[in-house]
Parts: sequence; structure tokens; C-alpha cells
Amino acid sequence: MTDTASRPKATPHQHLENGRTRVTEWRFAPGAETGAHTHEYDYVIVPVTRSRMRLEMPDGTVNHAELEPGRSYFRSAGVSHNVINDGDGDLVFVEVEFLEPASARS
Repeated sequence: MTDTASRPKATPHQHLENGRTRVTEWRFAPGAETGAHTHEYDYVIVPVTRSRMRLEMPDGTVNHAELEPGRSYFRSAGVSHNVINDGDGDLVFVEVEFLEPASARS
């Protein structure tokens, strides 16, 4: 893993939280990161800008993802990673978290 002490931090802007759903807009300058974290809830990412993400996993594995505006994807709770903007421009996406356990949604 890369030394994260010198990386700028991504900026979250919470749009809403209502007990069932939390919507957060994330903004990353080039090279900015979220910091290592584990997702507690299922979530959907909706890219706003085209960019390249670097995903650093707890075991040291590094993956990359190309984001296309409006091309959403879903992940289940339990994902652990550090997200870094690996592109030349700003990275912006909206994260929609489902705060209810999957068993409560039918």
C-alpha cells in the first residue's frame, strides 16, 4: 500500500438521511482518498464525473475501476477498501446506502 499520510482527503456532503437511506456526494481532488473503511450497509454508487478509481484492499491488493457518469453499480455490506482518485481531474460520485438490513426489505 502507498503511504496515505501525504494524500488529501475526499470530501463528503450528506444530502439526506431518513432512517432507511443515506445519500452522500463524495468529491475527490486528484490523488485524494477516503481512507480505509468498511461498508456497514449495502450501497449503490452513481458516478457524476468520468474518472479512474484506485481501490486498495486490506490485504494489499490494488484494483482499478473506470467510472462513467450515470453508470451505477451495487455492492453488498462488508466491502473494505480505501478509495483513491487515480485520475487527472476531480472525481465525484453519489453514494446511496440502504440503512435497513436486507432481511427487512421485502
